[in-house]
Amino acid sequence: MRLLEGFVLRSICGEHIVTGEGLARVDFSKVISLNPSAAYLWEQIQDKDFTADDLVALLTARYDVDAERARADVDKLLASWREAGVMAE
Repeated sequence: MRLLEGFVLRSICGEHIVTGEGLARVDFSKVISLNPSAAYLWEQIQDKDFTADDLVALLTARYDVDAERARADVDKLLASWREAGVMAE
């Protein structure tokens, strides 16, 4: 998997927001807001190929969370990124 080019994580007023650079990618009916752990993952994998296992490993290394809980969170996050159209598989 890989995040698509043209999407950038920005911090705006303490919120983590993914924005599209270039009008062809901007859909103003959706805003992608990330919590701090999702923003951390985005920063770690930007411009890299990754797997769900990579994301689980990043979460368990940084946060006090077991692999089972991290996997469930990663699955939800990847589903939301797929729906938003910000990653390719």
